[in-house]
Amino acid sequence: MRFLNYGSVNIDLVFSVDHVVQPGETLSSTGFFKSAGGKGANQSAALAKAGADVTHAGKIGADGQFLVDLLSGYGVDTSLIRLYEGASGQALIQLDKQKQNAIVLFGGGNLAITKGEIDESLALFGPGDMLVLQNEIVHVSYLIERAKARGMSVCLNTAPFDEKILGYPLHLVDLLVVNEIEGAALAGSAQGSTFSEVLEALVHAYPGSEIVLTAGKHGAYYGYRSLRLHEPIYELPVADTTAAGDTFIGYFLTSRSLGHGQQEALRYACKASGIAVSRVGAMGSIPFAGEVFG
Repeated sequence: MRFLNYGSVNIDLVFSVDHVVQPGETLSSTGFFKSAGGKGANQSAALAKAGADVTHAGKIGADGQFLVDLLSGYGVDTSLIRLYEGASGQALIQLDKQKQNAIVLFGGGNLAITKGEIDESLALFGPGDMLVLQNEIVHVSYLIERAKARGMSVCLNTAPFDEKILGYPLHLVDLLVVNEIEGAALAGSAQGSTFSEVLEALVHAYPGSEIVLTAGKHGAYYGYRSLRLHEPIYELPVADTTAAGDTFIGYFLTSRSLGHGQQEALRYACKASGIAVSRVGAMGSIPFAGEVFG
């Protein structure tokens, strides 16, 4: 299986802070670094590091060339990342002393993608291939519809969640990946619903989709038709949670493409994300296949 990940490519600006800054507050940072990120790019890096055949499509400014070089170094086909005259996407990340993060996004090139570029990219893929999407670029509905028309399967990660997602043609999505907050919002679940209840609601709302619900320290859940699965976390000391979900998705998809069953794919994905959160950074924290499958 070939993967086409049409997704965000961002420059991450990470500030280490005592706590997330409050309105009207000026706060000194105890550390700073610049790195490659964007949920789309992180997921492409995870797919490539896991051993998948992945092409990333997106758009950057001249300030983002190092992002392309880094993805290429991991084995991602970057031939469909287009250059334009504006700025690349940016993420300002506050990382507090509990290693939790707060993120402010600037869309940049991620919001400058055109339908014509999408058509050119999708023309290179077809039946047997999978389109991987997140919610950090424009024209997500168009991408889903055009990919399905070409016989591709579609994986949608609903992060970051907003009301636009409710208008997407979710009935066409083959694999829907949500975290506990996104899942509850999408399912319309009552406050205090258990993970199993949220999963059940999603399975009934989207009967044609496989559902993966990531639940932080509570592991990951899977539902499709009558099958329900759970996998606990792979526990290591937490250094930075930034790319945990992206790592999970890359390894889950790669595991499935290699012929592993759903439970085994959940196990490898939880292991990979556990390793990732034990390291600082986004793309660079994602483990290679030998660390996970070995």
